[in-house]
Amino acid sequence: MTRVQITDDFNLSKIADCGQCFRARKLDDGSVRYISGEDVLLIREEAPHRFQVSCTGEEWETVWSRYFDLSRNYSRIRDICENEFAEEEPETADFLHAAAEAGRGLRILRQDPWEMLVTFIISQRKNMPAIASAVEKLSDLYGHTLSEGLCTFPAPDELIQAEERDLRAVGLGYRAPYIRDATEKVLSGELDLEAMKNLDDDELFEKLMTVKGVGKKVANCICLFGYGRTGRSPVDVWIERAIEKCGGVDPFPRFGEYAGIMQQYVFYCMTHNKSE
Repeated sequence: MTRVQITDDFNLSKIADCGQCFRARKLDDGSVRYISGEDVLLIREEAPHRFQVSCTGEEWETVWSRYFDLSRNYSRIRDICENEFAEEEPETADFLHAAAEAGRGLRILRQDPWEMLVTFIISQRKNMPAIASAVEKLSDLYGHTLSEGLCTFPAPDELIQAEERDLRAVGLGYRAPYIRDATEKVLSGELDLEAMKNLDDDELFEKLMTVKGVGKKVANCICLFGYGRTGRSPVDVWIERAIEKCGGVDPFPRFGEYAGIMQQYVFYCMTHNKSE
């Protein structure tokens, strides 16, 4: 075990519950388990800003510091966003301020683009428990074993072993052919997820939209959570309701490169403070 200090905004529970990662698991001892590629992390807060992690200091710096986007100062970003609130109508400003406070401690996880492509296709019209269940089934059936019975998320050459009927059998329903299409496009090189890192935001968005079943919301989620494009702000039913609270005007473009971070604050507020 290693002890690390994180002085910036960082709330383990909120990060695990905010809908961007479908394999985070809260454990009985208060720790949270994350899986990223071949790496598994248990992290637990033992005192304010002090965390116990199940990896070496070197692994923390090379793998998990990037995963949690620790090079970015989220406290400062909230302050910058606060300045933008002042330009809004009072009711909208109050709502956005409440959302930023509700979401304080969230971070945009730097996740694998392939995993984000598949999991956000799965996410369509499913709730969080159902998405997580389907993702775990795929991992158990087609990923490879790590430690203590855990499995990796299946790579494209592993997932191609699943026929469309197999994908339907794990609860993917109409999404099964979409997953199959994504897998085939990646394996053929038609969709080069690594090379796509060099595209600008709009080009990346349009390229992702070439996959069957990937609409605007899913493409923006992949841009944000798989490629770290924090200027993208996905719109789902919760964000549509938030826009209604803002007088029907989408507030997120105002936040520029931090639109996706503000979107996460609002999404968390809408899904966890449903009386707001």
